[in-house]
Amino acid sequence: MSSQPTITVRGEATLEVDPELAVVQVSVTARDRGRQRALDLLARRNEQILTLIRAHGAAVERLDSSPVQVSPEVKDAKGRERVIGYVARAGVTVTVGDFSILGDLVMKLADQEMVTVTGPWWQLRVDSAAYRQARVAAAQDAMLRAREYAAAFGGRVSGLLEVADQHLLTTAREPGGPTFLRARAAAAGMAGEEAPAEFDFEPARQTVSAQVEARFTMTAPEFSD
Repeated sequence: MSSQPTITVRGEATLEVDPELAVVQVSVTARDRGRQRALDLLARRNEQILTLIRAHGAAVERLDSSPVQVSPEVKDAKGRERVIGYVARAGVTVTVGDFSILGDLVMKLADQEMVTVTGPWWQLRVDSAAYRQARVAAAQDAMLRAREYAAAFGGRVSGLLEVADQHLLTTAREPGGPTFLRARAAAAGMAGEEAPAEFDFEPARQTVSAQVEARFTMTAPEFSD
């Protein structure tokens, strides 16, 4: 008795979906001749940044601090190293779920003294429904291909033997890369400061791909004479 014919196929699906999160990196810098003074300046500026971010409430879904860095500035004087000051740096990574506040938040951050803003990067949540949608679409594609192959040989799909989830990946299309904004230093004696300009971001669509491998059984083929 011959074994039942089998069909092995790969199902694929690619979806383009709107991003769910925007990630912005904020770096704060302070310089002074004294180490402690540089640290004090950094602490104040960092707290100002955190206060500004937290003022946006639930729109900011996550706030992660980066390690603090303190390093001496050295001048080479006649073959000898001489410390002329210290540079202190800190930063935070801001994850925003409500894009309506993104432009305002970025511009306010970039308007602070000695602050550099990089971003946004667009992402999906780890548990995004888009991943499931891609997997289901890939499985449906595998089933469709198996039926087409079976029909081409005069048979039909009769059962499922195996399904293997090959891989699932997400990539963001970001033409031009992230935006970099560096804050200006405050000018002493300035008569007044203009309000920060508005900045609108166009969220980059996310590409979600899924592939599955499936093996089906089919009825005996029918070949015409």
